[in-house]
Amino acid sequence: MPASSPTLAWAMRAALITALVPLLADCGPERNKFAPPCPRPAFLGDAANIDLYRSAGGPGGRRDLTDLILHGRVIGLNGSCQEGDRKNQLATTAVMTVELTRGPAMQGREADVPVFLAVTDGDTILDKRIYPLHAAFPPNVDRLVLQSEVQSLALPVSPGKSGAAYTIVIGFQLTPDEMEQNRRRGP
Repeated sequence: MPASSPTLAWAMRAALITALVPLLADCGPERNKFAPPCPRPAFLGDAANIDLYRSAGGPGGRRDLTDLILHGRVIGLNGSCQEGDRKNQLATTAVMTVELTRGPAMQGREADVPVFLAVTDGDTILDKRIYPLHAAFPPNVDRLVLQSEVQSLALPVSPGKSGAAYTIVIGFQLTPDEMEQNRRRGP
């Protein structure tokens, strides 16, 4: 039988495939392995909105729409999680989305709005980051949807405590007066 026969070529291919299958078996995720449970996302209701007013306001310190500098509201939280660099670690990312509306009292077209991201375990705050979200309104645009930078977190996990035990909470970093104003206004 000549060396170029179809049967011999098929046998050589089958032998090559049989030799490569064990090598390819290590190329994907482990069998029956699922993504780890991620933390729950949450908006802090009283801090999900912000209204910045010019300080003087109207007669008697009252404020109305003409005193509004900027209105903002939290509209989303996206993220992901995967096993961390160490065995008992969950690598988590979070990106906050907010909508900002320029008010009639705003001077200029740029503002920084303080936002926060916190990780909680029940009622305990484990970590909180406060950072400014910069808004630059183009000409003839009074409403923007912005996303924060990606925030990376490493959460401790164990066989008895998964990422689902944590909550990622987002909102605007408000002054006590701004928080009280939101509570009076209601949802």
